[in-house]
Amino acid sequence: MLGYDEKRNYIRMEIDCEVTYRLAGSDELHQGRCSSISGAGVSFIADRSFDTGKAMEINIIPKNTLTPSMTAFIEVIRSTQQNDGSYEIAATIKSIKGD
Repeated sequence: MLGYDEKRNYIRMEIDCEVTYRLAGSDELHQGRCSSISGAGVSFIADRSFDTGKAMEINIIPKNTLTPSMTAFIEVIRSTQQNDGSYEIAATIKSIKGD
């Protein structure tokens, strides 16, 4: 696009892969679909809404075996209900969990 000025510090990549997620301090795992990721944030589809500011742990599981999975600690910044009743969760990546 001519004249477009990217305002983000990191490029957002559209992806489609599985995720598992849980609220901080909980052992209850849930499954969803990751829809985009950048160096600073992630969005994924969940079966419920989460309040802004909620701390979560997310594990992104790529479709291919060449790319390793990634576990990150995130903070919810937005939950948007989709037409099918699911929720798109947008979150800031606070830290990446090492091995």
